[in-house]
Amino acid sequence: MKRALITGIDGFTGRYVAAELAAHGWEVWGLGLRDAQGQSRYFRCDLADLPRLTEVVADIRPDAVIHLAGIAFVAHGDAQECYRTNLLGSRNLLAALAAPALAACQCKPASVVMASSANVYGNVAEGWLDEQSPTRPANDYAVSKLAMEYMAQLWLEVLPIVIVRPFNYTGVGQAEHFLLPKIVAHFRRRDAVIKLGNQDVWRDFSDVRAVARVYRCLLEPRFAGETVNVASGRMHSLREILDMARSITGHDICVEIDADLVRSAEVERLGGSPARLMSLIGGWDTPPLEETLRWMLSQSG
Repeated sequence: MKRALITGIDGFTGRYVAAELAAHGWEVWGLGLRDAQGQSRYFRCDLADLPRLTEVVADIRPDAVIHLAGIAFVAHGDAQECYRTNLLGSRNLLAALAAPALAACQCKPASVVMASSANVYGNVAEGWLDEQSPTRPANDYAVSKLAMEYMAQLWLEVLPIVIVRPFNYTGVGQAEHFLLPKIVAHFRRRDAVIKLGNQDVWRDFSDVRAVARVYRCLLEPRFAGETVNVASGRMHSLREILDMARSITGHDICVEIDADLVRSAEVERLGGSPARLMSLIGGWDTPPLEETLRWMLSQSG
């Protein structure tokens, strides 16, 4: 049985990726920050602790790695933590995976998938973005992710790295400070009012279950060196999403525009091209956004 290591396994995406890999015959191991007592195949390990991380990786000896640990919220208030975790923590992981002890026993992983972000493209470009689109990160979160990508390039001669740039994705279990879970929570509670920013922006949304499938499919050594968008290739406006939620629930809600949520010079239309992804793994699709919203709204909370 092939052994996979998922960093950030106890996060929103990590739980779905773990289930996807286990369903396809992988032995799944995880790193995270919660208490590991009584947990099999799970290590509590801070990526900032290189000696401990090197020891844990040597114990697991993974055949493949999916690196999800990191700051995932664009508006995270601590810039230094973004760089410590997304850049330096990622570098420590690669150093641990390339450690001499693993190399000596020929136990280095055959594939390392590292999660970056479509935020590296910034807010200048508009329309459909592919991997050749210029990168213009507009906040510390995005800069930390792009810096991680550049850092990872230094390890390509010794590790088979794939960089993924996911656009927006959502699903059951995502925190309410993200846009779609916020909308879902308001409709599930049948609130009278929701405060939002600009309703006339169009964005690309995927389903987290489909994203987990993509990450599994990219765990092949032949994809080493690739940088790949993970996107649905479909855009929806915030206004459309609200109408979908109204139709699904039969509940109307009043939208109040909160000036603090309106971004200056916001790009109206922003979507990702999945062409390269499809050329690599073949058929790729994500459920229609309305189906994902129905799934989210069907949960009790």
